[in-house]
Amino acid sequence: MTATPCNCGIDVHAHVVPERFPPCFGGAMPKLWPSTALAPDAGGLCHRHIMIDGKNYRTVSEKCWSTSRRLADLPEMGLARQVISPMPELFSYWFEPAEAQQLLRFLNEQIAAMAAESQGALIGMGAVPLQDLDLAIAELRHAVEVLGMVGVEIGSNVNGMPIGDPHFQPFFAACEALGASVFVHAVKPAGMDRLVGPPPLQQVLAYPTDIGLAAASVITSNLMLRHPGLRIAFSHGGGTLASLLPRLQQGWSVFPALREQVESSPTAQARSLYFDTLVFDAPTLAHLVHMFGDTQLMLGTDYPFNFHDRTPVARVNAAGLDAVTVDRLVYKNAETFLGINTPARTPA
Repeated sequence: MTATPCNCGIDVHAHVVPERFPPCFGGAMPKLWPSTALAPDAGGLCHRHIMIDGKNYRTVSEKCWSTSRRLADLPEMGLARQVISPMPELFSYWFEPAEAQQLLRFLNEQIAAMAAESQGALIGMGAVPLQDLDLAIAELRHAVEVLGMVGVEIGSNVNGMPIGDPHFQPFFAACEALGASVFVHAVKPAGMDRLVGPPPLQQVLAYPTDIGLAAASVITSNLMLRHPGLRIAFSHGGGTLASLLPRLQQGWSVFPALREQVESSPTAQARSLYFDTLVFDAPTLAHLVHMFGDTQLMLGTDYPFNFHDRTPVARVNAAGLDAVTVDRLVYKNAETFLGINTPARTPA
């Protein structure tokens, strides 16, 4: 095991939920518009229920919206900085575009305010209404050029359409032109009907399945060949992609139709993508480094939800990697992905 210095990590996968949501202006309140309700305190923290369609989607603590509470947890996790982005259920692809833009503008402004309050320790990543490409590109520009965000978080699919679909290429071209990083997170995954068990299996099993298919769609659509300057990352270690990739590579060498569609080696294309380390297992993490390369993995935690990695740096240190690789995974690769290279300031 090769240890790296403590408290220098950059976490690229952490979420924000606001304490309260605004009403929807300009018409009837959409059925799935979120709200929050006070929940019983626990462990000295304020908790709120996230209400969607009159049901409690998730109960979260004030670490979701409190900058000071969040910053207090970073040192114990070995982190210096953390990228904050919306909880995926807030992407709002299922709303009318103008309604989604309202909610996402509010979220983006909340995230930007938290980043400003943190004096550099928190790095903002916004969200855009991808069901309307013109509005999505406009909100992307606002997030980057006005709010100072490093990029955006998007879903693995948009109302069932995979992100590798050529329909989305104008959006990715805009991200490339702006130098905006893109972080892909699973949302409303396929395959829920095949699971046997309680609702948390969506996060445990369906999320990594959907994210693997999303990453595969980026490869089979040749997205990175069209936009080589695009920086795009996938949550949950790329999900199932590491297991799918050898089959895709072999199929590419066997099936002429696949060889015609995919213009370059799937393995080579996969090594131009970024992935987080959120796999909860040191040997699996070492395998991802072998599959994707030591310049493509970055810390991810899913903080502050209960199902998050509380020791991300220690897990990298346990993967049997050399010191140069450990430093890359802990902070250097994230600096490249995010387009940053300046140290965080210590909050006053």
